[in-house]
Amino acid sequence: MKKKVSASCGIVGLLAVYLSIGVSIILSPWFSWQRNALSDLGHAVKSEVAPIFNLGLLLGGFFIIVYVLTALRKDAKYTSSCLVVSAFLLQLVATFDQSYGFIHGTVSVLFFVSIWIAALVNALEKKSVQALIAFIISFGIWVLYGLNVYRAGIAVPEIISFTAVAALLMLSVIRFFSTK
Repeated sequence: MKKKVSASCGIVGLLAVYLSIGVSIILSPWFSWQRNALSDLGHAVKSEVAPIFNLGLLLGGFFIIVYVLTALRKDAKYTSSCLVVSAFLLQLVATFDQSYGFIHGTVSVLFFVSIWIAALVNALEKKSVQALIAFIISFGIWVLYGLNVYRAGIAVPEIISFTAVAALLMLSVIRFFSTK
């Protein structure tokens, strides 16, 4: 039972992140996928939904850390170390929202770099094709964005990049429940 509760934290963490993003977008008619970053939703001064958005990232990061340290660590030691860093950086994105300027930008970049590293480490550690694909999608969408291959706000590569790696986390939870 304790192991299932630990694994459930991975689901709860991802739900907290996606629900906070979704609710924040719904409650923010000004938000545009063509013009905005997701972090615009968490700007403490300019966004009325900042508490929802930032709390979701903080709680999501917390529950992901719990899952990684209590369930995933036994199966993927190096990947779990990377994901703890990523989840902590996710919390820092919320803590140092856009009103912090340079600090927010720095922790945001570090967050995305950390999820790329986590996907690569997982690909090597577990010989996972899914992790390699997640890395290619997560990194590749940023390369395409940087090369202006498509026109969209920065929220588009943010959500695609995060979702690619979040899918890996969800797969690990599903595997945990199906094998143990």
